[in-house]
Amino acid sequence: MRSNPVEFELIAPGSLEGVMSILANEPGEWLPIAGGTDVMVLYAAGKLPARKLVSIWNLPELRRINVRADEVEIGAACTYRDFLEHDVVTKEFPLLASAARWTGGIANQNRGTLGGNIINASPAADSLPALLVYEADLTLVCARGERVVPYSNFHTGYKTTQLAGEELIRAVRLRRRFSNYFAYARKVGARNAQAISKACMAALGKLSNGLVEEVRIAVGSVAPVPLRLRQTEKIVIGRRIEPALLTLAKKTAIGEIKPIDDIRSTARYRTAIVGNLVAEFLARLQASQKSEVAQLDRWNRLAASEAENEILPCCGSGSWARLMAGRRPITDQASMLAASDETWWSLPESDWMEAFRSHPRIGETAAAATSIQSRAWSAQEQGNVSASGEAEAALAEGNREYERRFGHIFIVCASGKSAAQILEILHRRLQNEPAAELREAAEQQRQITHIRLKKWLQG
Repeated sequence: MRSNPVEFELIAPGSLEGVMSILANEPGEWLPIAGGTDVMVLYAAGKLPARKLVSIWNLPELRRINVRADEVEIGAACTYRDFLEHDVVTKEFPLLASAARWTGGIANQNRGTLGGNIINASPAADSLPALLVYEADLTLVCARGERVVPYSNFHTGYKTTQLAGEELIRAVRLRRRFSNYFAYARKVGARNAQAISKACMAALGKLSNGLVEEVRIAVGSVAPVPLRLRQTEKIVIGRRIEPALLTLAKKTAIGEIKPIDDIRSTARYRTAIVGNLVAEFLARLQASQKSEVAQLDRWNRLAASEAENEILPCCGSGSWARLMAGRRPITDQASMLAASDETWWSLPESDWMEAFRSHPRIGETAAAATSIQSRAWSAQEQGNVSASGEAEAALAEGNREYERRFGHIFIVCASGKSAAQILEILHRRLQNEPAAELREAAEQQRQITHIRLKKWLQG
């Protein structure tokens, strides 16, 4: 039976302060609603228990993504699209980006919010295992002030949380320390998107000298709440990944979950999935390390000129390549990326300009580049930039205006971005002062270099 709209009250105070006042005056009586992707399903089915709804959609305090030196703070009302289009979130927190891509279709990604996914508290929610793995903190706010709680303790049972009746989630806080980890995300469902998970997993791992230095594994849809598999993590730390360990890890993971039979799947099937995903994650972690070690070992033994030429396409600056070759031996990805950053920021402006010139203009596919490899990488990075007609002309004019204003090519990390998104970034950056824009272009080049180095390390 469908809901009768006359039975519901919806108000939109238009400010966070106004929402807080309403929640404080009648704790537990008002249901905050942002994108409404879950609420409207219940409403349409006549199963929405709340009769008083207060809109928190588009409140500025809840839609910001703040990047600080040691953390990223994502506003609870940020949509999946908001952080899918954010460079730092997508590059440093790829598990969260993967979950966002799985969540519904384009319409849901444009409306659904991270805070709503958390508050809905479904154990099958795609983003929640990623938040567990990244050890997120939640900032809760009410009329009396704020408090911070670890996300790992937020869910108290099926569809229940620590949130008090007068509180909202203001933001999700993520520490910026996971960019050098191997990341693994899998969703098992009828489809990868627009389907609720039978089971899903998010995991991070790091090896040192062939031994597991650290792993973080979280699963969804196999217990009343999203789970961190801490016993499984514990038994693999400090050990070499081999068949006996994979068997033990599968057995331990199966013992930690509590799946049920429901309309989407069976407990037996979910149990098998989780065991297999844990084993697959560990096997891929080991394979990634082997590939990197082999590549670096070979590169470390090259003559200096050969080592420089091989990694030059990753950045485009000859000085950067020469200094990087001089820092050998480099033994792992984390050391490689750290050395790249230190070297890049030590270079003078002239070397930055050389790196910028190695790229084609955004929207141009036939521009000169330093090598076949660099051209191939540029084509991959601009894979989503398909412009025609007005958009193509706007990109071309934007490129010309940028070069007239700043004297160098427009540099942006284009991976995963559409022509419209890049145009928006270009117009924003045209408002920068030259010194600030040079620094921003250099930061974009640093990010591009990271992406290319990771590809190069995989051979």
